[in-house]
Formats: sequence, structure tokens, C-alpha cells
Amino acid sequence: MRKRYDFCVYIGRFQPFHLGHLETVKIALQEAEQLIIVVGSHMTAPNIRNPWTAAQREKMIRECLQEIPGALDRVHFVPVRDQLYSDNLWVADIQQKVLDIAGESSAIAIIGHRKDSTSYYLDIFPQWSYIETGNFLNINSTELRSTYLSRAPQSAYFDELPLGTQDFLTAFQQESVYEQLCEEYSFIEGYKKAWSVAPYSPTFVTTDAVVVQSGHVLIVRRKARPGQGLYALPGGFLNQNETILEGMLRELKEETGLKVPLPVLRGSIVDSHVFDNPGRSLRGRTITHAYFIQLKAGKLPPVKGNDDADKAWWMSLADLYAHENKFYEDHFSIVQHFVSRV
Repeated sequence: MRKRYDFCVYIGRFQPFHLGHLETVKIALQEAEQLIIVVGSHMTAPNIRNPWTAAQREKMIRECLQEIPGALDRVHFVPVRDQLYSDNLWVADIQQKVLDIAGESSAIAIIGHRKDSTSYYLDIFPQWSYIETGNFLNINSTELRSTYLSRAPQSAYFDELPLGTQDFLTAFQQESVYEQLCEEYSFIEGYKKAWSVAPYSPTFVTTDAVVVQSGHVLIVRRKARPGQGLYALPGGFLNQNETILEGMLRELKEETGLKVPLPVLRGSIVDSHVFDNPGRSLRGRTITHAYFIQLKAGKLPPVKGNDDADKAWWMSLADLYAHENKFYEDHFSIVQHFVSRV
């Protein structure tokens, strides 16, 4: 019997893929001839919100779909990057990738559940029909990750996971990155607990420096948690007795030892921007003020990691894109915001 739609589109992060996700896939395959699974948060450095790469999640899902006869012959996987500061870029990327698979004349539906404000994306594809699934067994991915990364026994969460995900998570526990993520989770939970006694939820203010010279951008490697070992921009928290500009210059000097006089740095600022996506930091609500410093072409001045950075170096803009999945929080997006304008 011919199905209602040619293609169904299912967008998610699937961190991890649970029984609710599997139920949605079953509904989609009942309603459509083929299913396009859009795997979000592609090229994101591993963290407690996105522990697994797009390739790992595709592998996880494929293992789970083996219990549905013929499903893998009807499913396409599409990895998509996050675009924290441009819904239009994110939508355009998904539209194009769906078009490449489905063509222009197909009957397409998007499937999902409007659980809260984060489900707004279901309404920004008006050209597609919509299939509401409901919340199957009220399974929550955030709670599953928290249980898993808190080293709870498997019995505490396995009954909400398909066998394929159970096998994947069991194997993943033997990898060193699992221990690193567990330690990161413990650090973040302790950080939040320390601020839980505040009379209201705190908002943190940070600064970042995007310093570019001769086709290179100044990068540091983080020394401590959160994000230990990840690439980042020189920056940090604002002190009580300084302006945002002063804080940016102080952090830049402290973390890189950049051998450029302060008057020259001040005079080389060509742009600034506030990056305030509510989910940009796992520590809590953190707003950063980033400054774009464009130095005159010439020999790259020496730098050396110090303070909160164990390494500082000049990365070519070509290498920047090759190491996208090693950047802390939204720092790659911040650099991209500025360098795409020059």
C-alpha cells in the first residue's frame, strides 16, 4: 500500500538514541516510504551535552534499527552543524540536504513532538507537513546522559534504551573519553551547586579576543576544566574593577604573552560583538563580549601559553576549519563570525 508521504524528516541530536526516538522512527516509516534522519550538533567537540560524534550516533542508530525489518534500506542519515547565531543558515543547510535526497516534487513531512520552547524548529519548515508523535514514555535525553555520566549502574537507565544503544554505551565506557566526560560532568555539577545558594540565577560575563594577522588567528589550549585540552580564544571572566575592553586586553596578555604594545592592540580593534545564546555554555548563563583585532600583515609575533592556557599559537585560517571539532563551546562560531567579514 502506498504511504501518505514520500519522505519523512526526523531532526534530533540523539544523545543518546532511546526508545522514544525508536518509536518515532517506527511511526515515520509507517507514514512515509523513506526516512531522512538529520543528526544535529555535527563537528562539535565532545562535552556532557554532546558526548558522541555524528558518526558514532549514526552507528548507534543503525544498530537499533536492525530490529525493524527492512528499515535500514529506507533510511538516510544527514549530519548537520549547529548554527547558534543563525537559524537561517541552519534551516538552509537542512533544506538543501533534504532536497538533494528527496528532489523537488516529493511529498515530505517533518516528524516530532512539541515538548517545550526548544521544539520551535518544527514550525520553521512550513513547506512540509507535520506529524506529531507525542512524548513516548516521557523519556528524557538530558536525564539519561546525567545518569550515564554520573557512573550510575546500568539498571538505572537501560530499560529506556534499545539494545543497540545499550551495547554502544557499554562499549563506550571502556574508552578513555568516557572517564574524561564523567569528570567533566562532576565538575559542572559542582560548579552549579556552588552557585545554587545565590538569591537568583547568576549571569556570568566573559570576554574573548579574536586576533588575526597574515591569515592566522591566535588560539590557546585550555589548561583546566571545563573544556580541558580543547582549543579556545584567549579570554575569561571579567573582573569587578575593569571595563570589558580592559578585561579582554588583560586576558589576552595573560594567556598568550602577545608581544604587541597595548596602544597598538587598542588601535587595531576593528569590530566587536556580543555572543549571548542561552545554551552557549554548560556552566550556566554566560554572555561573552568578543573583540576582533586585525594586526597589520607581517611576521607573526611570538606567543606562549600561560595562566589558564597551557599552549598558545598562531593557527592558519585553513587549519581552523580542519580542527572545527576541537573548539570549546561556541568559539569556532565566534571566529567564523569575524573572519567571514574580512
